[in-house]
Amino acid sequence: MPRKSTRLTFAVLATGAGVFSMLQSLIAPALPTVQHALHASQSTATWVMTAYLLSASVFTPILGRVGDLAGKKRTLVGVLLAVLAGCLVAALAPDIGVLIVARVVQGVGGALFPLSFGIIRDEFAPAEVSGSISNLSAVIAAGGGIGMVAAGPIVSALDYRWLFWIPVAIVAATVLIAVAYVPESPTRAQGKVSWYGATLLSAWLVALLLPLSQAGRWGWGSAKVLGLFAAAVVLFALWLTAEARSRTPLIDLRVMRLPAVRTTNAAALLFGAGMYAIWSFLPGFVQTPSAAGYGFGASVTASGLLMLPMLLAMFLSGVLSGRLEPRVGAKALLTTGAALGALACGFLTLWHDAQWQIAVVAGLFGLGIGLAFAAMANLVVGSVPPEQTGAATGMNANIRTIGGSIGAALTSVLVTGRLQPSGLPYASGYTHGWALLALLCLAAAGAALLVPARRQDRTTAPTTSGATRAPAQVR
Repeated sequence: MPRKSTRLTFAVLATGAGVFSMLQSLIAPALPTVQHALHASQSTATWVMTAYLLSASVFTPILGRVGDLAGKKRTLVGVLLAVLAGCLVAALAPDIGVLIVARVVQGVGGALFPLSFGIIRDEFAPAEVSGSISNLSAVIAAGGGIGMVAAGPIVSALDYRWLFWIPVAIVAATVLIAVAYVPESPTRAQGKVSWYGATLLSAWLVALLLPLSQAGRWGWGSAKVLGLFAAAVVLFALWLTAEARSRTPLIDLRVMRLPAVRTTNAAALLFGAGMYAIWSFLPGFVQTPSAAGYGFGASVTASGLLMLPMLLAMFLSGVLSGRLEPRVGAKALLTTGAALGALACGFLTLWHDAQWQIAVVAGLFGLGIGLAFAAMANLVVGSVPPEQTGAATGMNANIRTIGGSIGAALTSVLVTGRLQPSGLPYASGYTHGWALLALLCLAAAGAALLVPARRQDRTTAPTTSGATRAPAQVR
């Protein structure tokens, strides 16, 4: 295939990233089924989700940087093989321990996001980059929605193991096409991987995310939670010091301090808090028996179908953003996306008594996710040197995940902090949670307004290799 042909390259990138995004949400609705089938306790079964989160958080920025240094195609193929192996082991897992290990291996696929953005920047014509990033972001966002919608029907019609067998077939075909047709990117960063920095980055991420995901079970005031939070602060400070002193840092802090990057990352943290909490708690609200005074007693399949407007809206707005970005700018799209998220959560706070209201909220929030995902990726890619694309977009994805963990943890405190005699949450817990998420999304819109509206001189952008950039504009 001629090098200038990019359609098949995009198809490979979209398939890989979409499957990984789907794996994030596909298992959540089926977790009780998995717990029962593998004779595991509820506390053990939750590690199927936690292990995946921690693994993706660690590998996303590290392998994004490895791709910048060693070659994005080579790293992409290796990551796809890891996802394939993880799905295969998960499909065959005889017990919960093996399944958790498989989910750790699957988490390596988090690096597909920064690697894909980097390949698009390196291989596609400049006029195609923004639209292609928007389209890929739409696929990534929609992948999470597909997981929520498809999990119930797959488990009901087949078996929970098909949640992994289906990705095995898709990823295997993707690997073969990637090896044959995806070109190796010519842009390489200079230096080597700072494994000391990678170790410290991994350590503070685990120390932060582990207590956030387990605090509801361990107790917010427990020694484990407080000790891990303290360790996260210390390890984060050590990581900053090590990266600042390193000649070849894993994450160039000068790049992370660029105005467009730091404000976009702030918006990603806040919007991620609202987005992941909605994904985590809205299905549970819908599935709550109406005897609790709210909820609709929906099945896993029915609650997934109520999320269908979100899936469709995410994809359509993500694709649309590629056409709007040259006209209105990525900043305006990010601000609008976060504002739509705030509007959706505000609507949910006041009106949640009918299923059509849930569908409207899902659609509104989906519009916001599609716009925001594409805008964040375009803002970061357009603001950093080419040889820093993988590391910078990997950290942006990670920051969004950290925000999601914080949002889910705070919402969990509000929802489960006070329970009815039946053990179900009170409606007020959900109402307060939705209000918090509306405020977080509103704060994300405020952070988006701080993104520089225009950058004209990029010749002095910091790089680790001494490369210079031609002047460019970021709207």
